[in-house]
Parts: sequence; structure tokens; C-alpha cells
Amino acid sequence: MRIFITGAAGFIGSALARHLIADSDHEIMVYDKLTYAGLLSSLAEISDSPRYRFVQGDICDATAVSAALADFQPDVIAHLAAESHVDRSIDGPGEFVQTNVVGTFVMLQQALQHFRGLDAERQKRFRFHHISTDEVFGSLGASGLFEETTAYDPRSPYSASKAASDHLARAWWHTYGLPVLVTNCSNNYGPYHFPEKLIPLIILKALAGEQLPVYGDGSNVRDWLFVEDHARALRSVFERGAPGETYNVGGNAERRNIDVVKSICTVLDRIQPREDGMPYSDQITFVSDRPGHDQRYAIDASKIRRELGWTPVVTFEEGIERTVRWFLSNRPWWEDIIARRYATQRLGQDG
Repeated sequence: MRIFITGAAGFIGSALARHLIADSDHEIMVYDKLTYAGLLSSLAEISDSPRYRFVQGDICDATAVSAALADFQPDVIAHLAAESHVDRSIDGPGEFVQTNVVGTFVMLQQALQHFRGLDAERQKRFRFHHISTDEVFGSLGASGLFEETTAYDPRSPYSASKAASDHLARAWWHTYGLPVLVTNCSNNYGPYHFPEKLIPLIILKALAGEQLPVYGDGSNVRDWLFVEDHARALRSVFERGAPGETYNVGGNAERRNIDVVKSICTVLDRIQPREDGMPYSDQITFVSDRPGHDQRYAIDASKIRRELGWTPVVTFEEGIERTVRWFLSNRPWWEDIIARRYATQRLGQDG
């Protein structure tokens, strides 16, 4: 099949692109605006493949999207392009509304136009796969899991914008018959993770000998999903998922933020000890919490396991070690980011 991936120079999108080139016969087109978090270096290892194409473009530009779709003639649109960092949404919510809401509207309209131009056989195969987040469901208490039927209750500008985009995607299925799939995933981590997010930020600050900032008391809980497991899940959904369905994707690895940070410190103590022999955990410091910080997310992924046979295979302990080792072995990738794009400063304090 031909897979058109928006936002594939980003973290999850590039993982999907690398997976499809390495482990399938699908052809892919990467469509990406190359914002601060869009990095062609994350796609360098597949850039020579004859099954890979790249187009720089904005999902809010209907003319550019239409031209790219007409040129590539995809069987699947995997829509990952989004502003995704909660802290940045606190500082500048307008960009999140523009990209995540307006951009998704443009993609749906152009996908519908493309779909209506296909013959009956290709229409049967076509899918618009909208990739979203568990943050649209709000915050859980000490127990319970997010299910596909959980009511939406977004708490940040980021999650609100993603909730809106989810509703638009489902509306295009119900109103226009566009064969839409929606997935909501838990927190991803792994190689090529932009260092504004918790796990890569802690790794790089630890290596730099800086304080390791933990919001509040570190008790906030997330369900962690290794990004390569997520890429396999996405492929399972657009290859075998039923149009109109939603699938939750989770790593079955709930951890408090403070325990995630301590896990990173433990791995670094073993494979890259500090010169003074002291533990990296000595660098941990608690800082004022993020405004509206959700307490707990956790995913019930039984539907995708039951219906599509997907399950995560990378444990949290294995994934953290693989992630730390990758950052240690790929310094040029993140050193360039720190020098030119993001110097690991704190974001999201405007409230």
C-alpha cells in the first residue's frame, strides 16, 4: 500500500516511517512542515529507500495537501502532524488550535476529496487514520482505566485541541462516510524523542550535570509506551482495523514521574557513571507544578489486543535502557537540537 504520513519528521511519525520501510513492503510519503520538532535527521536511515518520499508542507495549506495527495495517490493517510507539548500549549494555545483543529479539518476535507475520486475497489481499501492521545479523557483517580467509550474531559489547551480533532474525524465518518480510524495512545518514549519531553530531558540534563526537575511531588502517573511498539500498533490498525472504530493503545506500564526519573538515574549509574562516583539521583530537584497537571493516565488496551492481536512487547525496564543507550550513542542528533532549537529551558509557566 501507499501510506501518506503527516508529521513523520516528528517523534512518533518518524518511528512509524522507519518501521514501515524496515518491516513492510509499503511505500510511504512523509509530509511535514519541519517545525522546531520536525527533524529530517530522524529519517536519515531510511532516506535512501526507493519506497520513501518526502514533501515539505503544512497541513493547514489545502492546496499543498491536495497536490501531494494527487501526486502520491495514497491508500492510507496516517495523520500524526500536531503540536503536542502541553507546556508549549500553556504558553501559546493559538498555534495548537490552528495546527491540531484547523489542520485536521483541512486534512479531512482533502482526504474526502481524494476518497471520492477513487474507484470502488480502492475506496474499500482506503483509510484515514487519525492518531491522538489519552489526554483527551482528562485525569484519572487512583484506580480505573481509560476505555474507548470514556467521556472526554480535556484539561489543557493541548488536550482540548486534540479532543476537537478527534470529534472532527469521527464526524467525517458519520456524516460523509470517510473511512476513519482513531487511535488514542498513552505516553510514548524511545529513540529520537525531542528533548522537551520528560524522559529525554532528564537524560540530557543528567549527562550535563544539571538539576533534574520533577514537577510537584512527582506523584503524577503515566502509562508508558515504547514508540516502536506504538508504530506496530498503528500499522495493525490501518491494515486491519474496522472503519469508524476507535482503538486505545497503551504500554501497560504505569509509573509515577519520580520513579521514571529514578529509573533513568539507575541505568545511567550503571552504564555511564558520574566522574565523582555519586548517584545521578542526587541531581533530582522538585519544582513548582505545571498548571492543570493531570494526576493519572492509564489505558485499557484490551480492544486492540482482542480484535487486532496487538500487544506491547518492550517492557518499561528494557525500553528505558534502550532509550538511554540510544541517547548516549547518538550525541550529534541531540547536541544539534540543544544548540539550535531548544536549550532545555522550562516551558509552560504562564498559567
